[in-house]
Amino acid sequence: MAAASALQISPFSSPPKPNTTSPLSLLPHCTSLRELKQIQAFTIKTHLQNDINVLTKLISFCTLNPSATLMDHAHQLFDQIPQPDIVVFNNMARGYSRSNAPLQAIVLFSDILCSGIIPDDYTFPSLLKACASSKALQEGKQLHCLATKLGLNHNIYVCPTLINMYTECNDVNAARRVFDKIAEPCVVCYNAIITGYARSSLPNEALSLFRELQAINLMPTDVTLLSVLSSCALLGALDLGRWIHEYVKIHGFDKYVKVNTALIDTYAKCGSLDEAVSVFENMSVRDTQAWSAMVMAYATHGHGSKAISLFEEMKRARVRPDEITFLGLLYACSHTGLVREGCEYFYSMSDKYGLIPGIKHYGCMVDLLSRAGHLDEAYKFIDALPIKPTPILWRTLLSACSSHGNVELAKRVIGRIFELDDSHGGDYVILSNLCARAGRWEDVNYLRKLMKDKGVVKVPGCSSVEVNNVVHEFFSGEGVQSVSTDLHRALDKLVKELKLVGYVPDISLVFHADMEDEDKEITLRYHSEKLAIAFGLLNSPPGTKIRVVKNLRVCGDCHSAAKLISLIFDREIILRDVQRFHHFKDGKCSCGDYW
Repeated sequence: MAAASALQISPFSSPPKPNTTSPLSLLPHCTSLRELKQIQAFTIKTHLQNDINVLTKLISFCTLNPSATLMDHAHQLFDQIPQPDIVVFNNMARGYSRSNAPLQAIVLFSDILCSGIIPDDYTFPSLLKACASSKALQEGKQLHCLATKLGLNHNIYVCPTLINMYTECNDVNAARRVFDKIAEPCVVCYNAIITGYARSSLPNEALSLFRELQAINLMPTDVTLLSVLSSCALLGALDLGRWIHEYVKIHGFDKYVKVNTALIDTYAKCGSLDEAVSVFENMSVRDTQAWSAMVMAYATHGHGSKAISLFEEMKRARVRPDEITFLGLLYACSHTGLVREGCEYFYSMSDKYGLIPGIKHYGCMVDLLSRAGHLDEAYKFIDALPIKPTPILWRTLLSACSSHGNVELAKRVIGRIFELDDSHGGDYVILSNLCARAGRWEDVNYLRKLMKDKGVVKVPGCSSVEVNNVVHEFFSGEGVQSVSTDLHRALDKLVKELKLVGYVPDISLVFHADMEDEDKEITLRYHSEKLAIAFGLLNSPPGTKIRVVKNLRVCGDCHSAAKLISLIFDREIILRDVQRFHHFKDGKCSCGDYW
């Protein structure tokens, strides 16, 4: 530095270019803003502070791993350039798009447009990414229009980010229109739309595009397979997941840790815990996400002790847990009634590992406390949270109030829910049913009238079952149209057989004061999970496992019926509801009826 400061520069000569021994060559090794400023000080001493190439390099460093302070400094450097070109702006846009203030990229873009700078095909991907992370749909549409005006709307870099922007802004139809206008979409474009469908909970559409990609002999990437496996998990399509697993092995995608982790998650969510364990045990490399996926798999299948044992093994392997690991542990404790252990894990997140709990961790704690009967403690826990409680947290407590028959607390809780959201039909139904069980019919009538006045409807129960690689869906009270009559007849016969071994329909779960008992029994009989199980019995070989996925929590009557069906027909029934897995075998359920 001493030699550099002694260097004399003529005011009429061009500034010397930095050589390989200058501090500028140390930029790739720079690790902090403080070190960057030392290098910047050298550029000032050597009169390079206005050289656009030097400023671009300094800005590029700030935007590689953009924090708020680094982006502020980058912006200061950018403002020093009298006439910035599009290259340096693209660096700024890239940094802002990956920062906590992505919309600053749009603000800066407006400024440079006014100065006459023309964007190029590297400009739009960062700007569209900024819109996607900010859910800024209107700004994204304006960028789409500008890209079209400049003839860049079909550009190989712009199209995938356009698709991603629309899906992240919950306009998947617009994303599909962009995709459909591409003459010859590349695999990156396919990945964008397939991922968009998977994240938008449209798994069938994602899988359809995956088949289309194969039909045109376009080789998928690991990113494609992550979204396809996610779609299989959403559907509970085990056979398709197995086929994709074979595809993964044949084409060498099993070298990717993330693909193996997705396989664990898919097998677990499709009800095949043994296959999830097999994938995990055969992994040569396991990162935090892989361990966490396996902990979560054990937890959701009701194997709380195995989830906890695996966590201890994870610690012995010196793998640092993350937020998902603790989410799995809290699920495990919640689903097996381990209140003390769950509380210890929750508080160790921040105390021992420096992890900040998220809304799902708080939800698990509410579930843990309230499911075990500590309703008042759960209420106080929500009330004392450092963040604003969401309706989901209060709904968890409302459900527990129903299970424990606490009408008064349920009414207080629903008041808190309605302060945030009064449009969810399930809230009214839970409290209405609770009041009905307590014989408080005036409250029941009031709630039903309130639902009608507000136009609130109950979400219908929907269950799906996979048979011969086809996923069949059933709604409560209905069957698949083409087999509805046969299915209802078979279910009627099934219920008669169940009654012979002691099944008594729990008509107390049907809360209609003016409904006859026979009508209540029929209502129970045609619940979606019973229809799906009956369809599985009719259309699969004896001894085959029946896997059902339900969009709501399984009802008590269906839970009792499934246990008896597993005993009579010697079938294992794996039912995934909105909260957990139930493995019915030999007349028993893996949840131990603690559900």
